[in-house]
Amino acid sequence: MKYVYKEAKDPQKPILLLLHGTGGNEEDLLPLAEMIDRDAGVLSVRGSVLENGMPRFFKRLAEGVFDEKDLIERTDELYAFLDHIADEQEFDRNRVIAIGYSNGANIAGSLLFHHPHSLKAAILHHPMVPRRGITIPNLDSTPVFIAAGTNDPICSPEESKELADLLKGAGSDVTLHWEHRGHQLTLEEVKAAKEWYDHLNF
Repeated sequence: MKYVYKEAKDPQKPILLLLHGTGGNEEDLLPLAEMIDRDAGVLSVRGSVLENGMPRFFKRLAEGVFDEKDLIERTDELYAFLDHIADEQEFDRNRVIAIGYSNGANIAGSLLFHHPHSLKAAILHHPMVPRRGITIPNLDSTPVFIAAGTNDPICSPEESKELADLLKGAGSDVTLHWEHRGHQLTLEEVKAAKEWYDHLNF
């Protein structure tokens, strides 16, 4: 996997796992990490799947229709990569907080759905429900912030609410933040995510 890694300025701070949207790369969300916590470590990963030349984290069959087999395989691959890079860079694997947008938020959500204790927390911008009909691990120690758009043509408000309910049902403390926008990542929702992040207890 191609990635950018920056060591935390403060060793007590978490590692921010940055996961871009379709067509993005490992540079896209670096400014966002600066806004959330400039003293935290950063691990920004490029998706290894290409769709018409655009990087993604897993395949899809159509707009909003995931290739579940590939999603599971890529989620396992990302989980193993996090273990590997934590050993290589000697950071605390238990202090990883995901920040994902769109496709990146979806694979971050898939980590939560498939791997217990894979993330300390997650900030998900415009995520969808990664899978349905499965048992989600206990998430009572994993807070999640979801930013959603009331006019999002890709991820409907109903889907955002469904994901929040599924995560809450697994024990997560979920904050669902609404913007009267579409699927774009807005400054307002990043500011709201920053405020939420600042109240986490590390």
